Amino acid sequence: MAEDLYISGGTKEERYEALLPQLQGLLSGETDEVANLANVAAALKETFGFFWVGFYRVSGEELVLGPFQGPVACTRIRKGRGVCGTAWQEARTLVVPDVDAFPGHIACSSLSRSEIVVPLTGGAGEVWGVLDIDSSELNTFDEVDVRFLQEVCRLLRHNADK
Repeated sequence: MAEDLYISGGTKEERYEALLPQLQGLLSGETDEVANLANVAAALKETFGFFWVGFYRVSGEELVLGPFQGPVACTRIRKGRGVCGTAWQEARTLVVPDVDAFPGHIACSSLSRSEIVVPLTGGAGEVWGVLDIDSSELNTFDEVDVRFLQEVCRLLRHNADK
């Protein structure tokens, strides 16, 4: 597949619907995890203009920064700390409408106002990383983002399990 995305305007749902098959094509046949994470981060940032899009990968009892798009980020996050560490510990997607209201939020950037974190799981359900997306606006993320970003993470799992 060519490394260009073809996303026109439309609703958030329509943009996700246009992006998903393009991500499938982009990931198809590529086995390098870092390359796939990098391309997915870039595609999400380009499509939606989020403030920060990136991945953290599990390394022992910490999440370690992986491929991302946006300003410099926190390098390591302990399990159970902040939004990312909590999503990892609980193995569930977290939507935070206002990061200042989240107990223990780790402020990598004071410009981040809302956040969604989706766990990346393997075939046995173990969490091997998280997709973290920050917005500079409050209340950016909703059930549409949850549904489609979980699908994006499933694409990464299927690719990693091959």
